[in-house]
Amino acid sequence: MRPLPSLRGYLWAWAAGALVIVWLTLAAAAWNSGRHEAREITDGKLVSVARLLLAPHDQASLDTPENRASDRRDYAVELVVLRWQDGQLVEDSHGLATALSLQQPPETGFRSVRLADGSGQAEWRLYSATDGQGGHAAVLVDMAERNELGDDLAEHVVLPVLLVLPVVMLSLWLAIRRGLRPLSRLSTEVSQLDTAAGRRLDPDRRFREFASSVAAINHLVDSLQEQARRERAFASDVAHELRTPLASLALGASAARQDPDPQALQRLENDALRAGRILQQLLDLARVERDAQPGASVQVELGSLAASVVEDHAPRAYEEEHELALARPETAVTVTTAPMLAELALRNLVDNAIRHTPAGTQILVEVWSDASSAGVAVSDDGRRTGAGMRPASDGLGLGLRLVVRMAEQMEARLVEGDAVAPMTTRFALVWPIHKPST
Repeated sequence: MRPLPSLRGYLWAWAAGALVIVWLTLAAAAWNSGRHEAREITDGKLVSVARLLLAPHDQASLDTPENRASDRRDYAVELVVLRWQDGQLVEDSHGLATALSLQQPPETGFRSVRLADGSGQAEWRLYSATDGQGGHAAVLVDMAERNELGDDLAEHVVLPVLLVLPVVMLSLWLAIRRGLRPLSRLSTEVSQLDTAAGRRLDPDRRFREFASSVAAINHLVDSLQEQARRERAFASDVAHELRTPLASLALGASAARQDPDPQALQRLENDALRAGRILQQLLDLARVERDAQPGASVQVELGSLAASVVEDHAPRAYEEEHELALARPETAVTVTTAPMLAELALRNLVDNAIRHTPAGTQILVEVWSDASSAGVAVSDDGRRTGAGMRPASDGLGLGLRLVVRMAEQMEARLVEGDAVAPMTTRFALVWPIHKPST
């Protein structure tokens, strides 16, 4: 099976594609702007040199209509040239040597000088060089013109970037939108899920990152379905188990109203108690299935748990003429389980043995362990009729079903049978013993 592509790589590919488009757009803009500015600068230098050559002869000729029409004046800065030979000024292109106090050759290199005129202080940038044989030259440019040229260059460079910005934003938006489309599609599918109908997401996905999310969502759907099934089963249990005692209550109440003798009232009381016991079992069943936390397991000593349950049931067993006994080993028998569920399950088994056996029955609660398992069993010699997992008398079947579900929550089993004479019926809660690996 071909491995699924990665959503991370898919998003990266779209983002990288958008960045490539942006980079190419900016590169094209920079290339075009650079070539344009290079042409402008070289043309400007040509104009500046031509003006410089004509300046000593006829400065006014530069302002003719023909020159103004053909000159590229954007980058044509005015250059001033001064030359000395053996310390004597031999050339001053613009007659500025006196105003700049440059009758003598300045030091070589770059420097700034100021010119005093009627409008204030004008600053010039000067570069001076010598040929080592008595020749010396200096070239000057007006700082105001240089700054204006810099601003013009910056404007020509920044303007294309500003124009490209909408293209950059649009490219990134399209890339993000396209890259997140699979996630948006999954969100739409999740919002349209009909959990009541048991619909699940298709696990066959284009990207492997969705596999765990889809599996988790499908697991949640299955859990909701199982919860709904249990709720329907609980409602069915309520309707089924309470139908008979409620009908009996109605008949008993009608009979007691017509002939309120003590026997009729006693039967009415018994029916009410029976309905109450069944309802309590149903509530216990609902609590086990809804509120039990399998992760809340601790070490439980079965001998102590069984002793507590036997002690609580001893008065009732005595009243109903049962013999209730406890057998436990001298060494502690410990299992990892939920203590509330273990106690409730054992109480149901003992309660069933007392309630559904005749007077004089022996009931034994036995704690045991062997090499592979440990548990607690409730046995009796009452020879109960239909003592299987679903006896149909007085809610016993519901009680055993409740114990079965508790055992499932505790990761244990409810085992019926294997009674040792003189016992005839035996129900055991069995926990497996997990030996540590060596």
